[in-house]
Amino acid sequence: MNFLQLLDGAEVLAQTGNPEIKGVEYDSRQVKPGDVFVAMRGESSDGNQYIDQAIAAGAVAVISDSVAEARENIAWAQVAHGRRALARVSANFYKRPAERLAITGITGTNGKSTTAFILESILTAAERKTALVGTIEYHVAGKIVPAPHTTPEALELNRLFAKALGQGTTEVVMEVSSHALEQQRVFGVPFDVAVFTNLTRDHLDYHRTMEDYFAAKRGLFEGCGAERPRAAVLNADDQYGEKLQQISRGHGSRVFRYGIGLGDVRAQHVEISPQGTKFTLTGLGSPLDICSPLIGKVNVYNILAAATAAHARGCEPEQIVAGVAALRRVPGRFERVDCGQPFTVVIDYAHTDDALRNLTSLARDFVRHGRVLTVFGCGGDRDRSKRPLMGEAAGQGSDLVVLTSDNPRSEDPLAIMNDALVGVQRSGTKYRTQPDRRAAIAMAIQEARAGDIVLIAGKGHEKVQIISSGPIPFDDVEVARQVLAAAGYECGTIAAGQAR
Repeated sequence: MNFLQLLDGAEVLAQTGNPEIKGVEYDSRQVKPGDVFVAMRGESSDGNQYIDQAIAAGAVAVISDSVAEARENIAWAQVAHGRRALARVSANFYKRPAERLAITGITGTNGKSTTAFILESILTAAERKTALVGTIEYHVAGKIVPAPHTTPEALELNRLFAKALGQGTTEVVMEVSSHALEQQRVFGVPFDVAVFTNLTRDHLDYHRTMEDYFAAKRGLFEGCGAERPRAAVLNADDQYGEKLQQISRGHGSRVFRYGIGLGDVRAQHVEISPQGTKFTLTGLGSPLDICSPLIGKVNVYNILAAATAAHARGCEPEQIVAGVAALRRVPGRFERVDCGQPFTVVIDYAHTDDALRNLTSLARDFVRHGRVLTVFGCGGDRDRSKRPLMGEAAGQGSDLVVLTSDNPRSEDPLAIMNDALVGVQRSGTKYRTQPDRRAAIAMAIQEARAGDIVLIAGKGHEKVQIISSGPIPFDDVEVARQVLAAAGYECGTIAAGQAR
């Protein structure tokens, strides 16, 4: 492919040269001879500072979003927007794979991962060949790949699409984060179905206001440099879902509203027990008897969203029922650690006040007569204003809170904990503080009595703790198993690479 072919559809302001292109990179350290280097401004760095390093590594062309001085004997293109250009040239280089896939995008504050896993399970029950892109992991061609980002950059995304297509994939289920939408990482991706789970306070360190946060999410339903979604699946019990209904109808999308209190697709006669969730799903033809091993009201919403999206993708009712029943667990989402102890230990990704409120409410229903003991912390270098809200939510739903550290990044863990402590104290519940996360988990487990539930919240599926010096190995599941094993319970073999 030559340089002009690669630039097809990009917003080019000026261009010179037309060499053959062997690859595309936006990281100068990854450039190989014959590549084009896309130099773009980011939030914390500017790729234009690394143009000479890329050329020294063998780049034969540069695409820049800055008015930079062109280099001799190097093809050059100046573009209006770096990430949009990266999206266009990445799609072109990989022969526009997204256009040959049916892609369902899922956005919202909470529930994206679980909804994506349920939808993937339904599509599999319908004998569709699928790929999944999400927070927990990527599924491509039957293989599980670690997920460095909820939504990858356009280059990695198109590479993944191309690989999936080459393996016979027809359907992609994809979590779409607000950051990805704001940064236009999914620019040019044609979403057939767009799903909205909910919108609660999160990421305001980046988006500043809830309206800005909503504006980013709204982009999925307005078309991201591509046609608007054919179908929009919206939570009718969420105020922002109702706003999206008006927007989606105005753009000509077919709207499906789901909910418990409201909606076209609804859950009725809901029964939740420690063994799972049952309800009658109405609105997709004949009523469907849904049985899922997943627990809780939040998962009723996740199942409704996935089932409605599957219906929009043409799945039959019996395939929806089978796919929901087949999904036994989602890593790090109300994931139980069972070593034969007389109390329950659960790992969950809850890291917002709304998610903690849902988690502790579910835990209260789960144990009935026991106590709820919650271990949680707040992330560093993130929205400080949500920390006391998280503390209050955890305290209101728990009999004991153990406040600890959770990815402090460059901040002082004690300072972060002090921000959250205000809310814990406001709730009036009993609490302890322990900045060492491993010791905090041990403290809660040692406190637990028969019939109690220990919630270890915030990290879920994550395998590292991010501190000022960088990431270190840390897995809440393995740490809980190690603590239980040390207490004399039968946990089997602890995985290699133990958390510290």
